[in-house]
This record gives sequence, structure tokens and C-alpha cells, in this order.
Amino acid sequence: DVGRAAKGLRKLRAPVEPLISTRLVVLAIPTLNEATSIAPLIARVPRDAVLRILVADGGSTDGTQSAATAAGATVIDAGRGYGRACLLAAEAAPEGAVMVYMDGDGADDPSLIPTLVAPILAGTHDFVIGSRARGIREPGAMVGALTGVRYTDMCAFRAIGRDALLDLRLREMTYGWNLEMQMRAAACGCWSCRCRAPAAPAAPLRSRGR
Repeated sequence: DVGRAAKGLRKLRAPVEPLISTRLVVLAIPTLNEATSIAPLIARVPRDAVLRILVADGGSTDGTQSAATAAGATVIDAGRGYGRACLLAAEAAPEGAVMVYMDGDGADDPSLIPTLVAPILAGTHDFVIGSRARGIREPGAMVGALTGVRYTDMCAFRAIGRDALLDLRLREMTYGWNLEMQMRAAACGCWSCRCRAPAAPAAPLRSRGR
């Protein structure tokens, strides 16, 4: 429930020094048929800032899993569902980790991961969302009306404490995962902030079904 989630989020503000010293940051990448982009994306991840890379694959048939493994990631056979892939990655991560989520198409810049997780590691925020918005933009009416919290973006590039995320008990196992995360985090008093995260240069933006 909301009370339990709020308690879990408050725990994240406890000692952050162990997180900083062990670099307990896990990058989770949900994929489906992204063999051409996944290896180059993984190669651009700053490994001094990320402990582990998890590729949660939704049943690719183009060799995505093999490409991810060869590039140094741990592959999870997640089955169909964007939210399911994100959840299984969090469950596979160690306790106390900070989860970073990023799509596998190369649209976001992994060099920004240290900036994205910095507020969480510093203990000042629980949830950080990458934003491609320029300037200030009005949020979606549904999120603002139901929670009173203003979000400028629905970017998949985001960071949140693994234990706090699981305490949110998200139920949406498809593309509603990101919206539900933002709504539940706001409802339980999560300290959120935005990180400027422009699209990666020459990013191959495209739509995929999961």
C-alpha cells in the first residue's frame, strides 16, 4: 500500500555512503529485436559508474540476446511486456541497488548515468527522471490532477532505488509501467527531480511493440 511504499522510500534516505563506495548502480535495458543497437549502447555505458548491466529481453528473434551477452551484459529472458521486463530486472538486482532504466534503441545517452543517479546517491532525492523537454512544459493532466506533482516528461531514462521501486508494487506490465511508476511515486511522497537528458546523437528513434 501507499504507507508501506512511503516507508520504503524513506529508507533510501538512510546511509548512502555504502552505495557511493561500492558503486551499486544497476542498469536495466528492456529489449525486443534490437540486435543492431544493443552492443553499441552497452559499449557507451560508463563502467566505472555502473556495477552491472541487465538486458531484460522480451523474446527477440534477431540475435539481441547474443549481442548483449557478447557485449558484457547479463541477459534475462523476460517474456513479453515492457513493465514485466523492468520488474524482473529489479528483482534480479541486489538489495540496496539504484536502478537505472534505459531503452535499448540508443535514444538516450548513457554517459549521463552518473548525473542521473547523483541525487539518489547523495540522499537528496528518491526518483530522478531524464527529461528531453526544453525549458518548462506543462505536465500531463492526469498525473497533475491525481497527484499534484508536475512531471515534464515520460522519458524511459530514469533512476530509482531498487528496494523503493519494489515497495511501489507496480502492476502495469506493459507500456503503462513508466506512468504508473510516476503516479505511485508521487502518491507516496517520493522526492523526485528532473535531469536534463537530451537524446543521444544520431539516436535511431523508432517504435517497437512488446
